[in-house]
Amino acid sequence: MTAPSHAPPSRLTRRFRPPRFGLGGSPIGNLPAPDGDARATSTIDAAYGAGIRFFDTSPAYGLGVSEQRFGTALARHPRGEYLVSTKVGGIVTSKGLRTDFSAAGIRQSLTESLERLRMESVDLVFIQDPGESWQQAIDEAYPVLHELRTQGVLHAIGAAMNDWQQLDRFVRDTEVDTVLLAGQYSLFDQSARPLLDRCQLREVAAIVSGVLTPEVLQIDRSKGANVDVTNVRARRIAAVCEAYGVSLPQVALAYPSRHPAVTSVLIGAASPAEIRADAALVRHPVPASLWADQELRKLLHVG
Repeated sequence: MTAPSHAPPSRLTRRFRPPRFGLGGSPIGNLPAPDGDARATSTIDAAYGAGIRFFDTSPAYGLGVSEQRFGTALARHPRGEYLVSTKVGGIVTSKGLRTDFSAAGIRQSLTESLERLRMESVDLVFIQDPGESWQQAIDEAYPVLHELRTQGVLHAIGAAMNDWQQLDRFVRDTEVDTVLLAGQYSLFDQSARPLLDRCQLREVAAIVSGVLTPEVLQIDRSKGANVDVTNVRARRIAAVCEAYGVSLPQVALAYPSRHPAVTSVLIGAASPAEIRADAALVRHPVPASLWADQELRKLLHVG
C-alpha cells in the first residue's frame, strides 16, 4: 500500500460552502416514543420556518431513526431548497451499529442511508469517527466517496469527529471539501485552531458543533433561577457580553465564525421552541465592538 502524500493535492472540485447555520440530527434521532416522530417533524418544520436550510444526520443517531425522520419531514419541501448531510462508517443491524470503513461497507452504509432519507442523492457525506481505523478510512473509504462525488451521487465529501488532530490528517492527505468538528473550538476551548488554520490554507470549509457548552448552558439556566454558577471565567465572560447588550449563548453561537475557515455552526434541538429560540439568537448580530473588548480578549486568551 502506498503511503499517502503529505503534499497538498490539487483542488479538483469547486469550493464548497454550506449555510451559516444548520440543524444537527442527534437529538432528532433520540426523541422517544410515543410522540417522537411527531415531535421530530414539528422541530424540523420549525427550523425550516426559521430559515434553516442545512440539515445534518447520521445512521448512528437513533440507529437510523434520525435519517428516517428527516426524510419524512423534508419530503414535503422542494429538494433544491435545502442541503442534507449524512455520514458513513456505520451500518445499522439488529444488534446495533456495526463499524465498517471498507469500500463495500461505505457503499452499503450510503445506500441504506439514502433509502431511509428517501433521496436519490445527498449533498454532503462525512466519514464519521474512524478512530483507530483512520488509515483505512483514508485508503478505502475516501476513494469510494471520491468516485461517487464524480458520479454526482453526492456533491461534497467531509470527515466528522471530535478529534481535531485526526481531522487534520484528512485535510492534509485527501481532497475533502469540509470537516465537521464536534467541540474543541468554542468560547471556552480553542485547541483546534491549528486545524482551522490548515482548513483556511487549503480552502476546506469547517463546520463546528457543540458550541453551546455546559458552561454556556449553566449560565443560561441561571437566569431567573437559583442556580450556582461555579465557573468564574464563564460568569466574567457573560458579564462582558451583557455590557454590550448580548447574551452568552448568542455570543457562543457567533464566536466560531470569527475564524475565516468556519463557514457553518450546527445547532442541536429537540423541540420547536428550542430551535426557534436558537434561531432568534443567530438572527441578531453581535456588536463588532464586543470582539475588540480587551477584557473579553483576555478571558478568551486571544493574543
